[in-house]
Amino acid sequence: MKKNNSSQVVNFGCRLNSYESEIMKTLIYNNNIEDTFVFNTCGVTKEAERQAQQAIRKYKKNYPNKKIIVTGCASQIDPSKFKSMKEVDCIIGNNEKVINSTWKNLENQKNSKLPNIMEVTTTNTNIIEKFDGKARAYVEIQQGCDHRCTFCAIPFGRGNNRSVPIGLIAKRINKLVENGYNEVVLTGVDITDYGKDLPGKPRLSQMIKRILNNEPNLNQLRLSSIDCAEVDNDFWEIFKYEDRLMPHLHISLQAGDDMILKRMKRRHSRKQAIEFCEKAKSIRPDVVFGADLIAGFPTETDSMFNKTCSLITECNLTYLHVFPYSQRESTPASKMPQVPTETKKNRASHLRKIGQEKLIEYLSSSIGKEKTFLVEKNNGDFSIGKTKEFCPIKIRTKLEIGKLFNSKIISYDNNMLVA
Repeated sequence: MKKNNSSQVVNFGCRLNSYESEIMKTLIYNNNIEDTFVFNTCGVTKEAERQAQQAIRKYKKNYPNKKIIVTGCASQIDPSKFKSMKEVDCIIGNNEKVINSTWKNLENQKNSKLPNIMEVTTTNTNIIEKFDGKARAYVEIQQGCDHRCTFCAIPFGRGNNRSVPIGLIAKRINKLVENGYNEVVLTGVDITDYGKDLPGKPRLSQMIKRILNNEPNLNQLRLSSIDCAEVDNDFWEIFKYEDRLMPHLHISLQAGDDMILKRMKRRHSRKQAIEFCEKAKSIRPDVVFGADLIAGFPTETDSMFNKTCSLITECNLTYLHVFPYSQRESTPASKMPQVPTETKKNRASHLRKIGQEKLIEYLSSSIGKEKTFLVEKNNGDFSIGKTKEFCPIKIRTKLEIGKLFNSKIISYDNNMLVA
């Protein structure tokens, strides 16, 4: 938040939420919204929802005279959960939160019904100049999702797929590069679905190619996540020859058993996931993979779970985002036979243990190698950042935040490379 403003945006969840929170900070400041806390919620899991509600109660207790506004996926999916909270003054729709008129006419929002986000067909046109306290920048390239995975409620918080025109994406990135950002992350809900709703139906690969061609001063372009079922040959060509596209791919895998994937209504098979990783590795040997994995999806047996465990090795995954399955009301998976809570927790713990082993394996293999890294912050005598492969790194010297440096890795400590 800019100086001399008594309001604050409290962000939960994904990079897209972070991007939108930055838009809201500017809109709140420009419209002189004072003494207000805005909570930008996440609706991926019940735990994310609980954390937001807990934070709202805590903030209201500590700052009883501040107004509380709630927005984001959780409140869009189920506004009644937040309307029933005595601490909450107003709920704003997930689409409306990034529109100037919402904040200009804030008083009119208090008793209004949230619009149906499934009817929204456009994306916001905001251009962000800076991200408070962040060394890398995020750029929204699409919103919403046309797919209906059986465990996921996010389409009902975000709406259907809507792509940002390439020209606007280019303007957003150009402004950020002009303001000194060395890395931009392309973000959205389902970025591999990019362009299907635009004239000419440009693919994600075409958009990436145009951005890199038009913005020679952009040093690093990163993808927030990717779906291995939606990648075309043009993407592999760019990935092979354009070293400004980062060698770090975060894949939405969720499970390693084909029957579970089918019940999840995922678009890929186990074989496709393995082939995707093998191809990426053959093209860019330095690529590092991250993945989302769900432990204890309904009907998951021990043998099914073991296939997810073995997939970690077969796909050579390094960074794992592990979630115990979270039952979301009104989703098809919530009506399937459920796995006991304790089993879900144990399976999640086991996946994290494997993930930790894979991370240590990667850290060890990096010793002696030269790494390029983006400095994110200074902490005491150390500078801390992330490598091109998105691995945390620290070096005992103060370097300029937001700049790129090269250094040789000498060891690792607390899941972090040491240069």
